This record gives sequence, C-alpha cells and structure tokens, in this order.
Amino acid sequence: MSTVLVTGATGYIGGRVVPELLRAGHTVRCLARTPAKLDDEPWRDRVEVVRGDVTDAASLATAMEGADAAYYLVHSMGGDVDFSARDREAATTFRQAAAEAGLSRIVYLGGLGRDDDPTLSRHLGSRHEVGRVLADGPVPVVELRAAVIIGSGSASFEMLRYLVEVLPVMVTPRWVHNRCQPIAIRDVLAYLVAALDVEVGPSGHDVLEIGGPDVLTYLDMMRTYGEVAGLGKRRVLPVPLLSPKLSSLWVGLVTPLPSDLARPLVESLINEVVVGDHPASAVIDHQPMPFREAVELAVQRVAELQVTTSWSDADLPGRTPADPMPTDPDWAGGSLLCDEQSVRTDAPPNALFRTISGIGGSRGWYVTPILWSLRGWADKVVGGVGLRRGRRNPDILGIGDAVDFWRVEAVEPDQRIRLRAEMRLPGEAWLEWDIAPDGDGSRLTQRAIFYPRGLFGRVYWYTLIPFHALIFGQLAQRLADAALAGQLTTRENSTMS
Repeated sequence: MSTVLVTGATGYIGGRVVPELLRAGHTVRCLARTPAKLDDEPWRDRVEVVRGDVTDAASLATAMEGADAAYYLVHSMGGDVDFSARDREAATTFRQAAAEAGLSRIVYLGGLGRDDDPTLSRHLGSRHEVGRVLADGPVPVVELRAAVIIGSGSASFEMLRYLVEVLPVMVTPRWVHNRCQPIAIRDVLAYLVAALDVEVGPSGHDVLEIGGPDVLTYLDMMRTYGEVAGLGKRRVLPVPLLSPKLSSLWVGLVTPLPSDLARPLVESLINEVVVGDHPASAVIDHQPMPFREAVELAVQRVAELQVTTSWSDADLPGRTPADPMPTDPDWAGGSLLCDEQSVRTDAPPNALFRTISGIGGSRGWYVTPILWSLRGWADKVVGGVGLRRGRRNPDILGIGDAVDFWRVEAVEPDQRIRLRAEMRLPGEAWLEWDIAPDGDGSRLTQRAIFYPRGLFGRVYWYTLIPFHALIFGQLAQRLADAALAGQLTTRENSTMS
C-alpha cells in the first residue's frame, strides 16, 4: 500500500483508475485543475484532491509531497501544431517535480507503435516522446503502450459505435485495413494498477506493450460491432484517396467527436499498432478479454446507463477550466449580452429542478427541435462537437458532465443549473436557470448569456436575436409547464396507489 498521485482524474482513464487503486488498498491523491468536477464521484470522500496543473511546478510540488508514486494520464488531443510542444513542456515540468519530491516511480499510459517507424503519426510520436521525457531523470518510469481502448464512453469506442450505427453504407479509407490490437478498458486498468509493483530494469525506463488477444483490422472491428449490436451487415465502399485530415472531418460529421479529437485517433490508425518486442505479459500475469467480449460489455454498459466516465468528461482542446465564468468578478471592461426570461409555475422548486436536470440528450430541448438540430450540424461542419454527444445519464447532472454541445458548470440542487457552451462561437456562452420559491410554487429565471469576442461576436449575437426570441422565449415556459405536468402526474399516481 502506498500514497499515489493521479493526474487526469477528471478524464476517461484517470476517473476509472482511481477506484481501482482504492480497491487495491492505496491512498489516492488527485490533481485537478477544477476540483469541483470530482465532487459527484462516488469515491470523492475517500481521496484527497489538490488544485493544480501538470504545467505548474508549484502545484505539483504540493500534490507530490508525501506521495510514493504518480500516474501521468494527461495529454493533448488537439489538432494544432503546438500540441507536441505543450506535452513536452508538461512532461518536463512533471519529471522535475517528481525528482524533487523523491517519488519511487511514474506510471505513464502512452500509445502503441514502433519507435523506428518513419511513418509514425504526429500524435503517436508525441506520446512516445512524452515517455522519453518523463524517463530523462532519476525517477523510474513504467510506460504502458496501448492501441484502441474499448469501453463504454471511450473516444475510440464512440467513434467505432457511431460510424457503424449511423452509416449502413460506409465509405472507408485505406487505414481501415491496417492491423491493430484493441484492448478492453478493464484490462488497461488492471495493467495500470499492476504497474506499481513491476520491478523496473537498470535503464530506469520500462516500456510495456498491452493489447487484447485479437489482432484485427479496423474494418474487422466495425463488422464485429455491427454483429454485436444487431445492426446487420454493413456495406463497405473503399476510397483510396481519403487523407487523414479528410477522414477526421468525415468522422467529425457522423460521430459525436469533434474533428480536432478525431484527427489524432485517425492518424494513429494509419500506423500498424500491435504488441511487439515488449509485451506486458512477460512481467504482469493478466489474461485480457477477447475483442468481441469487450464490445459486448461496452454495449451492455451503454444500454444500462452504467457509463462511469466518458471521453466527453475531459476538457476540449484549447479550453481550460480557468476560463472566465459569468459570475467572476473580473468582467470589468467587458460586456455581457443577455436574454432573460422569467416565468412562474405552481410546480415546487424540486420538480422544476428535476425537469431542467433532464434536458438535452434523448429528451431534446423542448422547443424548435429542427433549429437545435441545424445548429448542431452547423457546429459539426466547422469542427465542433455538435449535438450527437448527448449526455451520460438522462436524469442526473454533475459538474463537468457533457450535455450535447454544452458542459455543466454549476449545479445547486433545487436552485440553479448553469451550462457552458462548447460549440464553435465568436465568444463565450452560457445557459443558466435560477429557481426560487414563489408562494406555493416557484419562479424560474432563465438567462442566455454571451460574452462576445470582437465585432464579429456582437454581429453574431444581434443577428440571432429573432431566433433567440423563438427559442429562449418559449423554453422557460415549456420547462415550467413540463415540471407542473410531471408534478400533477406524480400526485395522481400517488392518489391511485
């Protein structure tokens, strides 16, 4: 048992490895830029959370004090040219802090691919470089390398799922015929926990390649998913001249993943990513599950709403939790544009809060679904997340959850819900609901808030005022009506029972 620091605890992998470490008897400390994003985790009261960032040496020193080991589970997934420089800087800062804190080891999760492959993608090349940077110091490093991770909520699984479900006829580029070795998320977690006890070799840097028992092409994986999901046979039309950039734009249009996130995933599939000369099985006794079984389990978890973490939980490239909020005191010199609606309802505050908590996803947005759909498609066209991202749970909202092209920024039970827009905009936008008791009922105040960026931001806002009147003018009333209808139905059912 040891004290372990976990970076990236608000992300897909980090959020799942924490409970596994606790189950193994370790004391866990989490580093998070926004600690409030962990407030709703079932394991929150069993861990220590430190506010900080992997690029901030001072916060790392605080987080590493008294720790024995650390997990480095952060990386940039953006498509801009500076992502490798950001990763290099962060890894260097982390390595130096680990050395000063006297950690016994760093466990890092990177990507499969041969180091001597001249065609290695920028993304995989950067992942390998991070491993080398972390190991360029006195602290031993265990670097696990994985290819496609299959699990409910993973970016790779969501890309696979939506490509097969949305497209009965698939236009496939050449990379779908490359071999890869997918691995189930539960096996990744098992290897990560076991890596704490691996004896590191004399070089101080052990690379352990992990994968499932099946070596498949991406086309094989798509066909298997179609069979497991009961979607029938999918027709495939090969297109030899579809570049990675065009492929990522295509993926961005038909899946919930924004193009900036899809591109590094697609680029990674251009290379053959299979376990080679450094199998983890040589030092870790673990039998990973077959690909079909991993898909069956992931499909079951999605159907049962048992998605504990998701790719959408992580912050999008170019966005940081330190960005201003509309309640921050430093808006001096700026101008907020606001559409405010206020309605009264006989429904109590808890009923109104429950109704608003279920907005988006499969339930939709109550008014003008066509306009919401068009806005989602427009966002996808310019590389945004669109509306397909949905939400993790149809009834419960937690800080940091994704709701279509919004992110939950504030939740105060029976009082307030605030969403922050993550669609591509010439500014920053929020949608906020405040609930207050009003006699035997409650009053709902709804605000659509926009912080414009430059002249174009202001033109954007004023151009959309007619649509705001159509959408937001009705939305508050529809939510109030739905809350009252749900309350009356509950009363009737209670009376009948």
